[in-house]
Amino acid sequence: MTDAGKAARLDRISTDDRLVTIPMDHGITLGAVDGLVDIEATIDAVTSNGADAVLTQKGIAPRVHPNKNDAGYIVHLNASTTMGPDTNDKRRTGTVEEAVRAGADAVSFHINVGSDHEPDQITELADVAADAERLGIPVLAMAYARGPGIDEHDAESLGHAVRLAEEVGADVVKTAYSGSTESFERVVESTARPVIIAGGDPAGDRETLQGVRDAIDAGAAGVSTGRTVFQHDDPGAMTAAISAVVHDDADPEDALRVAGLPLEA
Repeated sequence: MTDAGKAARLDRISTDDRLVTIPMDHGITLGAVDGLVDIEATIDAVTSNGADAVLTQKGIAPRVHPNKNDAGYIVHLNASTTMGPDTNDKRRTGTVEEAVRAGADAVSFHINVGSDHEPDQITELADVAADAERLGIPVLAMAYARGPGIDEHDAESLGHAVRLAEEVGADVVKTAYSGSTESFERVVESTARPVIIAGGDPAGDRETLQGVRDAIDAGAAGVSTGRTVFQHDDPGAMTAAISAVVHDDADPEDALRVAGLPLEA
């Protein structure tokens, strides 16, 4: 049974059990790319336009809190860089206790199921989940199917990844979108936990929103999309459009209109 503290914190990162999360931990992975240099302005824009929570590494916390407009805050606890030898080799960057001290409502942890690093990442996710349970902190597991010979969008592989995350102790699971409503239903059915989709590589606005719409129709609980939003010409408007789909069940065209974005984008 979910304890009161964890339930309260889950409410802080969601709206009516649906989630629009904007991860901005990419500075450790990619460097200070567009949208993250003035991260304060980006956080203000997305949280003013429907984001339920933002996500960063712990060191960015002082730049988050003054600008998040009462949205939830998630601290990510592992990382790798594009300059390193293996981007799948995510290493610990913090603890649950550090996240709590940084003002987090939840923590997140990335695991690549099927990679050479899977065994260590399973152990570390289990450790994070145990620490978080003791403190009443929700865990968002970013569970991907990534490794030699694995199709990162295969529904069976994604279903295995999300089920693993639940079995190890995650409260919410983020994974890649399988590409269709029918196939993603299989992923959602693989776990009793809420499943949210990753944004992936930025695409056109209409295409992005259609993917969100299809995932919601398949039973997804929302999205966690970073570059598609924070590198958008108008991060606030793109957040508003995504929020319209997730929280108001809008179709892509209506969401674009609500956000004031071009229908052809």
